[in-house]
This record gives sequence, C-alpha cells and structure tokens, in this order.
Amino acid sequence: MKLEIITPDKKLYEGEVKSAIFPGSEGSFGVLNNHAAMIATLKKGKVELIEENNNKLEFDVNGGVVEVSKNKATVLAE
Repeated sequence: MKLEIITPDKKLYEGEVKSAIFPGSEGSFGVLNNHAAMIATLKKGKVELIEENNNKLEFDVNGGVVEVSKNKATVLAE
C-alpha cells in the first residue's frame, strides 16, 4: 500500500509499505494491504513501517491523524 507521512514543515516519508503500526489515541493498531477505510487520531509515539523490501523504519510523531482508504494511508503528523 502507498503511505505518506506529512508534517506542517515537510513530507517525512512517501513510499510503498507491507505494513504500518500507528500509535492510536485509543491504543496501537496495524494496517495491511486492503485494510478497510478508516480515520483515526494518533497520540505521541512511533509510526513503524515495513517496506516492500522488508526494510524497517520508525518515525516519531507528537500526535495527528491517519486516513486509510483504497490501499493508501496518509498521516498528517504534528
């Protein structure tokens, strides 16, 4: 799935990932390909990604919102 992480200052990440784990305000949750559409708020924590080549990445966020729809996840992070 395509994933973008955007802050008010810049785009932190854009690429294809196998999975992503988000620090949801109600608890951490994961997203895989073909996930149901959703919008969730994020708390301070780490967004963990596994890219298509099995490379693991982490990004610190101070909160924000994630929208998942049609095999695309967009994170608007603080």
